Amino acid sequence: MVENRDRRDRLRDAAIEVLAQEGGRGLTHRAMDRSAGLPEGTTKNYFPTRDSLLQAAAERCVERYWSELQQAEIHTVDQLLAVLRHMIDRALTVNRSRVLAYLELHAEAARNAQVRQTLARLSRADLDLHLAAQQAAGLPATRHGAAVVTLAINGALSHLLTQPSDVRASYGLDDLDAFLSRLIVSAYPHRSTT
Repeated sequence: MVENRDRRDRLRDAAIEVLAQEGGRGLTHRAMDRSAGLPEGTTKNYFPTRDSLLQAAAERCVERYWSELQQAEIHTVDQLLAVLRHMIDRALTVNRSRVLAYLELHAEAARNAQVRQTLARLSRADLDLHLAAQQAAGLPATRHGAAVVTLAINGALSHLLTQPSDVRASYGLDDLDAFLSRLIVSAYPHRSTT
């Protein structure tokens, strides 16, 4: 079969939508065909097993994340905070499905070594990009500090997508700008103010 790259990407995007809406158990070949608006059996031609469906979704999540993150220009702490806020805002709106699928994939990674490896590549590179962005902002960034910021943002996204407003507020997520500022101060309490 000659592979149609556009159709393959359409199916990988459909996998993200199905994971976000139906969870891991809902990720089937038929659900993918329906979500992509393609004839029944199309998905099976491209991704013959459930593992290949999961892998396709994980890889597409990684690709879409990189295309956004690598476009950011950061030279100051204020720019860093603006980029982080923009990423969170997009995660809650236009990228909501991708983030929900990403959370589903993390649960799957506990049982699936191939998905775990794909997500590990994303996690390693995510930390590297956060470290580079914090250094570009002029922070005395270390791998440890970047890890604190990255983990806190990832945890915040999970709470923002799954918790009621009173719980979000108890974590300080009712004011995202203040949350991000406190996060940077907590990760770098001895940073220069000049």
